[in-house]
Amino acid sequence: MAPLRGIGACVFDAYGTLLDVASAAHRCRHELGDKLDPLNAIWRDKQLQYTWLRSLQDRHADFLQVTGDALDFALDALGIAEPGLRERLLDLYRTLDAYPEVPATLARLRKAGLKTAILSNGTPDMLEAASKAAGIDRLLDHILSVEAVGTYKPHPSVYRLAVERLALPADSIAFVSSNGWDAYGASAFGMRVIWCNRRGQCAERLPGRPDAVVGSLDAIPDLLGA
Repeated sequence: MAPLRGIGACVFDAYGTLLDVASAAHRCRHELGDKLDPLNAIWRDKQLQYTWLRSLQDRHADFLQVTGDALDFALDALGIAEPGLRERLLDLYRTLDAYPEVPATLARLRKAGLKTAILSNGTPDMLEAASKAAGIDRLLDHILSVEAVGTYKPHPSVYRLAVERLALPADSIAFVSSNGWDAYGASAFGMRVIWCNRRGQCAERLPGRPDAVVGSLDAIPDLLGA
């Protein structure tokens, strides 16, 4: 992969990219038993579906509500009625684990003089709590939430928010996401995009095309000359 030149900032998706969305349920593995993996899959799928559907309906609700609604669906679908489990899972979602390579990756980028930021569907409160719990808040120059524009990715206004807040043209921003649809959305907007394709997913059939595909975030500093 050829290095990306002329980059002034590296902007990361949060959930699934910096933060392991499965880690909340894994902390409840004893209560969930063999329903752990199905719960994670349904919860995440419905969470994303509800962001897209609410955007299409023009009926925005913040990511905390959407996450709770998706969890309710998953619990109902699997017939889980453990007392207090819903509240515990939602509380744990505020303190998700960062992937192991995240702190060193952010530190290398900042040492090289690149701005670092989160651009996420999460609410400001959720993102601040999660970044502090993961110990990466001091490695970020900006935490940007879709709440500033009132709709979800991949709407262009979300990616435009990073351009405006960072005061950089889109093609000077490297956007990093583990979600293929998000990576393609940012590319279609005009950002330079690195898709962290941890699961080896096939290419999306959507507008845009990532500039680079990596399997882990620790490959990013070298791609950006950091």
